[in-house]
Amino acid sequence: MPETSRRHLLLGGAAVSAGALLTACTSNEPKNQAPAASAAPAPGADDKPGTPVTIGFAGPQADHGWLNAINDNAQQRAKKYPDVTLEITEGSNETAAQIGQVQTLINKKVDVLVILPADGKALTQVGLQAMKAGIPVVNLDRVFASPQAYRCWIGGDNYGMGLNAGRFIGEQLKDKPNATVIELAGMDSLELTKQRTQGFDDALRNYPNIRKVARQAADFTVESGQAKMAQLLQAQPTFDALWNHDDDQGVGALRAIAQAGRKDFLMVGGAGAKSAMDAIKADDGVLKATVLYPPTMAASAIDLARALAQNKGIGGMAELEIPASITLYSAVVTKENVDEYLPTGFS
Repeated sequence: MPETSRRHLLLGGAAVSAGALLTACTSNEPKNQAPAASAAPAPGADDKPGTPVTIGFAGPQADHGWLNAINDNAQQRAKKYPDVTLEITEGSNETAAQIGQVQTLINKKVDVLVILPADGKALTQVGLQAMKAGIPVVNLDRVFASPQAYRCWIGGDNYGMGLNAGRFIGEQLKDKPNATVIELAGMDSLELTKQRTQGFDDALRNYPNIRKVARQAADFTVESGQAKMAQLLQAQPTFDALWNHDDDQGVGALRAIAQAGRKDFLMVGGAGAKSAMDAIKADDGVLKATVLYPPTMAASAIDLARALAQNKGIGGMAELEIPASITLYSAVVTKENVDEYLPTGFS
């Protein structure tokens, strides 16, 4: 998995100092008074070798292209740093097994933990256990039930993903009277699926000419995507646009669309698989865009964990500490910008 080219978390961006902000304001102080001192710059993390750090990484089983990319991103980023040793677990979708794996890392006394829980609520207690043991936790994507269970959360924006998918479709269809759309969702048992649907619905409310006429929930697999898409196509002989929550299940959805010989609508995918980006670039089918849910967040989580263990902040920010929460942006990839995002596409 290629690393992201943007070091926007720890290395990119220009800092706006407190002193610069002060000079932009009109002062009521006498002109002969000495200027206020600027805040000392925070020690930002960088690529230079520092204190050796052991990072424990625990995620769910990589039974999905996106989850596999999460593991790849974490491993490749850790290899960048000669001062980082990565202890990575096998990964499991069973709550008890993942709890045991995290407890093993706690017992090994790793310096910091990065945890992508299979179930955030169920793993909250083990996150609390790590924090109480003095091991800071970077909670990756699926959030724990208590903020006391982690020092920093970093993840995608599920609501924003749906919102941006809806906005893109809305702009494509805004001049079409009585336009109709359908939705191929993920797993309705997951809160993230509900958030993506809510964002999509909220965006469509800005386009009174567009109506959502059907929705099916699949299971983030190729097989379920194909089966559920076939049902939607049979039930909806005509519609103008489809939003599919996940590019992996989108592979199956595209098979069903090809088998039905349908080309009369546009499709927007989700997550940012390389296969989806390749299809968008080719521009010879219904798939016209995908909304990112970047697995590069795992690389950024390694950056954050290293900075935590070395008592550093984020380069380009004045604060001495890393933030408590970082939400990534769900960019829309189209044929106009696909070359920029292709290096982050996952298989």
